[in-house]
Amino acid sequence: MRAALQIVLVQLREHHAASQNRFISRYTRPADRHPDIDVGQRILDNTNDVLMKPVAPGTVIFHRYRGYGVITSVNLLTGWIAARFGSEMRTLDLSLSSDEVQHADGEPILFRRAPPERMPHARLMAMVRELHGAGYQRLYLYSWPKPSGLHWRWHLFTGRRNWMERAWREGWYGSGADYNFNPIMGWGDAPGATAQELASCLAQFDPQGLAQTLGRDEDHTDWFKMVCDALLPNYAYTLGWDSRNGPVPEALPVIAVRQGVPAYAGPQLPWPPGWARLWTGSTALTRLNGTSIRANSANAPSDAVR
Repeated sequence: MRAALQIVLVQLREHHAASQNRFISRYTRPADRHPDIDVGQRILDNTNDVLMKPVAPGTVIFHRYRGYGVITSVNLLTGWIAARFGSEMRTLDLSLSSDEVQHADGEPILFRRAPPERMPHARLMAMVRELHGAGYQRLYLYSWPKPSGLHWRWHLFTGRRNWMERAWREGWYGSGADYNFNPIMGWGDAPGATAQELASCLAQFDPQGLAQTLGRDEDHTDWFKMVCDALLPNYAYTLGWDSRNGPVPEALPVIAVRQGVPAYAGPQLPWPPGWARLWTGSTALTRLNGTSIRANSANAPSDAVR
């Protein structure tokens, strides 16, 4: 039994060495070719040629200092795994970003170093800005916190720019609570899709709905572009607040879309055009620009059902 295991380990080592040589010859550059592109960029340029392998409990990995091991647990939100090597009883925690972990055949397991977004709002803002530039200016993004305060919802709508009476379309709203575990919008998009790709996916998912956004709304488009320039890619805005914390803030509330980002310290941003005159209700009395208006809290019953 031990002899058979040694034979398997020898074959694995030989296969690992051969695969690593193929990988190096494929993705490293000669000195006289592509002098301005590093190995990492070559890998990104050839992602279509690389077969993605699963990273899950039970996956056999290779570490240059510990040899072959087996993954016992994975946290793909943070990029950390636990693995057991050889006859060791305890597991070893490894970072997929910095510990140079490889699959058993020598293919590196690459993981982004930046923390993942915990909400899609910044990506949605970039997509809406992209569509505004293409003439679809009657597309609006509403964002507000859930009653628990742990996540923020989002809602894309079109038609008349009324922040309180928004039209609802299937697939045009969601929550960061769902995005944490499935970072897609549900339009046939892939995780990490660019703003252009998201716009294309939305057009294919609901072409009739997107057609309704075609039109001019220059006041809102100019305001939205200014907000995007100030906040993206690490921050997003929210149009909801908790009335228990006081009256409506004078400046637009800003939230971070990922952990480890310092609090927003940029210039104060105005509320969207037409915001003040559309607020009606009876839950909070505020004073904005010297005029008393009534405002609903973020967890109004009409919002809580979605």
